[in-house]
Amino acid sequence: MVHLDRLDADLIGLLERNGRMGVAELASSLGVARNTIQSRLRRLEESGLLRGFRPDIDLDAAGVAVQAFIALEVEQGRLLKIAELLTAMPEILEIHVTTGREDLLARVATESQAGLQQLIEHIVSIPGVVHSATTLTLTTPLLYRIEPLLDKLTRSRGWGRSTPAPKD
Repeated sequence: MVHLDRLDADLIGLLERNGRMGVAELASSLGVARNTIQSRLRRLEESGLLRGFRPDIDLDAAGVAVQAFIALEVEQGRLLKIAELLTAMPEILEIHVTTGREDLLARVATESQAGLQQLIEHIVSIPGVVHSATTLTLTTPLLYRIEPLLDKLTRSRGWGRSTPAPKD
């Protein structure tokens, strides 16, 4: 487990807003030395906490108009094999193992409702899939974010090893 402080949270927040910021720009924005930013990034990457920098794609603009969540109930002992088969499908964006009636929750995207229907038919034909429930996404009022949570977690931890927490 990585101990995060305010500087880490602020650094990750800047990267969340603009993953293309360079080390010098990050250092300038945060008012710290370039070496500090480089060592922080290295520590966050080597610890596995920071897993990379990805583009934020507007799927609608890319012509992928239909997004949905498909919850799957699967036979015991088949979960990993089914997750592996789902991973091979390009329309599957994410897979989560869940508790409750359904065992897997997949976020999917297709170009059309007909494409979604074909995808669902393909998924439910996988041996071991017992039940599926699909929920269409109409809009996304909040995209994935991490900055507010990190802000809350690090609010009282100080900003760097020798700097006390800022007074609110």
